[in-house]
Amino acid sequence: MDAKEIQELLKLVSRLELSEFKMKDGEFELQIRTKYFGKGGQQILVPSLQATLPTAIPAASTPASVETPTPVATPTPQAAAASTPSPAPTAGGDESRYKAIKSPIVGTFYRSAGPDKPPFVKVGDSISAGSVVCIVEAMKLFNEIESDLSGTVVKVLVDDAQPVEYDQVLFLVDPK
Repeated sequence: MDAKEIQELLKLVSRLELSEFKMKDGEFELQIRTKYFGKGGQQILVPSLQATLPTAIPAASTPASVETPTPVATPTPQAAAASTPSPAPTAGGDESRYKAIKSPIVGTFYRSAGPDKPPFVKVGDSISAGSVVCIVEAMKLFNEIESDLSGTVVKVLVDDAQPVEYDQVLFLVDPK
């Protein structure tokens, strides 16, 4: 099963509003679970994907590149608070004192609520814990991403409308 087929399955599970889907094809196993949680009464769908690939793939059937799906974890308040380690320093300056705001899900990053709307945050803006900093769209659901720390935004690391991975650093914040 390739990545495109898995994406189609994710769309189907979402459209049918299934809470759990399991599939086995030989040694390949796929399990998709969805959980709904909300902030202020808003319903948000967060899929969780697990796949088990065969341990040995015959050489004749091995494609040039084998893609494995990236699991999507359900964020918890405890995990969000603990997921702010400092990034490694870079040659451009000492960025080790900055804290990271990371993506809790896989999807498409948007800096604003719409094309004609201003960005939620810009470099130099002061933010507080709970401030909405961006939107990550996953499976046609727009998830507001809130900061779990306070400080000043010093760097935006993702361009608008770009795909992001789980736990990818989106912003660097000076906590002072």
